[in-house]
Amino acid sequence: MDKDDRDDNDEAPRWSEMVKKVMSVGLGAAFMTEESIRTYLSEVPKEVVSNIIQNANKSKEELLNRVGNEVIRLIQKIDFVKEASRFVEEHKFKISAEVEVVKKDKANS
Repeated sequence: MDKDDRDDNDEAPRWSEMVKKVMSVGLGAAFMTEESIRTYLSEVPKEVVSNIIQNANKSKEELLNRVGNEVIRLIQKIDFVKEASRFVEEHKFKISAEVEVVKKDKANS
C-alpha cells in the first residue's frame, strides 16, 4: 500500500464525519446561533457553513413571521371589552391599605 492509498482511506472517514455533522445540524440550525454553527461545523468548508448559516437565518425569519402572524390573528379575535367585563363579573376585588403616621423631626421643619 503506497502513501496515496492511505491518504484516500484517511480522507473517507473525514468526509463521512463532515456530512454527518452537516446533516445533524439540519433544521436545528434555525435555533442555533451563528457562532455555535461555525464552531460545530469547524471542519466543514467555509462555503458550506456560510450557506447553512444563510439558510438558517432565512428559516428563523420565516418562522418568526409565521408565529407573529398567527399571534396577531389570535389577538384580533379577542373581544377585550367582553373579556374584561366577564372578568369583573366573576371576581371580587379586595383592596388592603396600611397607613402609618410618623412624627416629623423638629430639625427638618
